Amino acid sequence: MPKARRTPKVQKPEAVAPIDLNFADMEAGDRLSALEKALLVLEAIVNRPTPVGLPDLTAELGLPRQTIHRVLQQLSETGLLVRDPSRDRYAVGARLSRLSLAALLTRNQGAPVRSVLKATVAKVQETCNIGVLDGLEFVYLDRIEAEWSLRVHLTAGSRVPAYCTSGGKVLLAWLDRDLREALIRSAALQPYTAKTIATPTALSAELDRIREAGYAINDEEYTIGIVGAAVPVLDAAGRALGAVALHGPSPRLSPERARGQVPALQMAARQLAGLWRFGSAPADDIGTPQRRGRPAGG
Repeated sequence: MPKARRTPKVQKPEAVAPIDLNFADMEAGDRLSALEKALLVLEAIVNRPTPVGLPDLTAELGLPRQTIHRVLQQLSETGLLVRDPSRDRYAVGARLSRLSLAALLTRNQGAPVRSVLKATVAKVQETCNIGVLDGLEFVYLDRIEAEWSLRVHLTAGSRVPAYCTSGGKVLLAWLDRDLREALIRSAALQPYTAKTIATPTALSAELDRIREAGYAINDEEYTIGIVGAAVPVLDAAGRALGAVALHGPSPRLSPERARGQVPALQMAARQLAGLWRFGSAPADDIGTPQRRGRPAGG
């Protein structure tokens, strides 16, 4: 009798462990390029008044911790960021500071900014400028001269002390208080004229007044015979990223007259904020003797 054929035993497949997919991380990684991630990290650090660590950046940006850590390492290696090893926190590096200032100073940018400046000069009939803060110096980014024979000669890139010029004072007033106090106490405040505010305590009180008023006046504090006024250019969060200012000789421009031109400067600042995409102002808001030596900025 033939033997019955034995049916081979079929092996059941082993259970496969489920794959733990972090869709949030995958989507973030797929959605953003390496450049976009680096820009997000840079913007987050630039927007902080003090150095920031990896845990805070991870919580703020919602990107994987290892991704942010890798970006921080790369940005630090290139000098765009600097790492404080004692606290493992990151701050703006020297290369990023130089790059930012160079970008603001370049002429390779749109003409609308100069159009705002020209329109403001036509309205106030005084020389106007746009500038930024670099430490304790105010740096002119652009400047349009008024149609007067008596005027001050300055060029883009000129630097003047921030603590005794209207543009510099208004930007110092908008700094984080701790940073501001450290800055104005970091160096001796040279008295350029009898009206220069040359002590940190008095300057701090002046900056508090400026912050509350919303504008700064320079009453011959840097150069005898030069008066100026300035307002900040604010982003949507209320941070000052630049200043728009006017100045002129005191026989023509008194502090009272300079104060009366503040609304025109504020209108220009709103328009500049819109052009720089820091705010949302509409683009149609705005229908001194030459001398050698140091610039006589206002």
